[in-house]
Amino acid sequence: MYQYNNFDHAFVRARSAEFREQVARRLAGELTEDEFKPLRLMNGLYLQLHAYMLRVAIPYGTLSSRQMRKLAEIARRWDRGYGHFTTRQNIQYNWPKLEDVPDILDSLAEVEMHAIQTSGNCIRNVTADQFAGAAADEIEDSRIWAEIMRQWSTLHPEFSFLPRKFKIAITGAETDRAAVKFHDIGLRMRRNAEGAVGFEVIVGGGQGRTPIVGETIREFLPKEHLLSYLEAILRTYNLLGRRDNLYKARIKILLAQTGVEEFTRLVEEEWERIRDGALTLTDAEIRRIERHFAPPALKPAKPDAGFAAAKLEHRDFARWCRTNLFPHKVPGHVLVTVSLKPAGGIPGDATAEQMDAIADLAERYSLGDIRVAHEQNLVLPHVREADLFELWTLLKGDGLAEGNIGLITDIIACPGLDYCNLANARAIPVAQALSRRFADSELANEIGPLTLNISGCINACGHHHVGNIGILGVDKKGEEFYQITLGGSAGDDAAVGSIVGPAVPFERVTETVERIIETYRSVRETGEPFVATVRRTGLTPFKEALYADRQA
Repeated sequence: MYQYNNFDHAFVRARSAEFREQVARRLAGELTEDEFKPLRLMNGLYLQLHAYMLRVAIPYGTLSSRQMRKLAEIARRWDRGYGHFTTRQNIQYNWPKLEDVPDILDSLAEVEMHAIQTSGNCIRNVTADQFAGAAADEIEDSRIWAEIMRQWSTLHPEFSFLPRKFKIAITGAETDRAAVKFHDIGLRMRRNAEGAVGFEVIVGGGQGRTPIVGETIREFLPKEHLLSYLEAILRTYNLLGRRDNLYKARIKILLAQTGVEEFTRLVEEEWERIRDGALTLTDAEIRRIERHFAPPALKPAKPDAGFAAAKLEHRDFARWCRTNLFPHKVPGHVLVTVSLKPAGGIPGDATAEQMDAIADLAERYSLGDIRVAHEQNLVLPHVREADLFELWTLLKGDGLAEGNIGLITDIIACPGLDYCNLANARAIPVAQALSRRFADSELANEIGPLTLNISGCINACGHHHVGNIGILGVDKKGEEFYQITLGGSAGDDAAVGSIVGPAVPFERVTETVERIIETYRSVRETGEPFVATVRRTGLTPFKEALYADRQA
């Protein structure tokens, strides 16, 4: 992973010292909350429903075991003993005291971490495929390019006050695991006809009030032009993006207004002006970053007989292996996704003890390497097959051996009204109730691959638009209701879900999802996943099942 140089260390510490002074002025009453707000937001500090919330950046979702231990220490010392991993591959602390935040930032700086650009109208944390650098289906390690973009975008003087927040995602695999079509800019690594590797550039995706699937504006961009092309996109947006209306300020609205052809023309025109300038990436610069991401020296191994025997002997272990493992590029190794979604748990939450346990296990079994997935789980990317049963046994002892990745209980959910002052309804209790209802692993496996996402408001921090089943909390005269959508997807078949009918009250959400699942099981074809069934049949059978009693 990337290691800070002297400049990086000095920069992060100076920023922390600057914020310490700003906090002192706020506590002394020298700054009003309105004056303090833009200063705290530039350092990832929000004021939520009950307390401050600090969002810490985890660039492209990559952590060392040392950094994970630091996150555990912060949770234990300055919060309430846990942290919340987010869909932006960051971590949030929901209960820090304002006077402690400068100490937290200093502590983060000790392990090369910070909270810069996790808020505000700037380029946010660049997200990436959580399996980058290890997956068997990878074209190239996307973290290299995510780091290049991080260095380019951090405190970029031209893009520090954009019309609205700006999110970039990149995937280096044939399969999109980074939801690139739902970002302001999405990048997919591609090979052209000559075998050269470059980028497909997708612009204008997003969720929130106006969910839109991004449009490809360039099929193939050579590597050396990555930053100049991004600069051209950002300049076009910065110049033409609306600043008079918060809800129409994102680049997706600009793209819809100008049309993809005209927007592409404007970007290409700007790019021609700057493409061969200072932003051109030289081979030396690319190699400099690549050295930080050199592949680990793993020895290929034949299939492990003990691993195969353990699966035959231990049914729960075999089930966990079916859902939580992914092929590694080095034979005899796998990527292990550690679920943060136990039955009745809060999606994405991990206690300080669990974070310490993951750090220990990463050092023992995964070269100290940990990833955060945008689905709010953790990944150990370099585990030997021969160590899997031992690892699983230890994970069980830490409450981290749930075998549900990609199944109905692998729920994505925002904090909702339990924490967020923007929310209309709770998301956490809905997720807990649904995970309990479908906790039977036999049932979850029989249902098969299915994404279920929950947001407490239209801002869509729980990505409900792209869930195969999406649940959106809405306020109806002071009561919590939930709108259900079907057919969404964040992957290669990217789509926004369709509303299946009137919103239902809190107490009927679990029943409603049960009926949806029952209907799917009754109308699906052999081996057909949920989202494929919805697209084949349309919403009609689901509406009939949900609202037959009302019509009667």
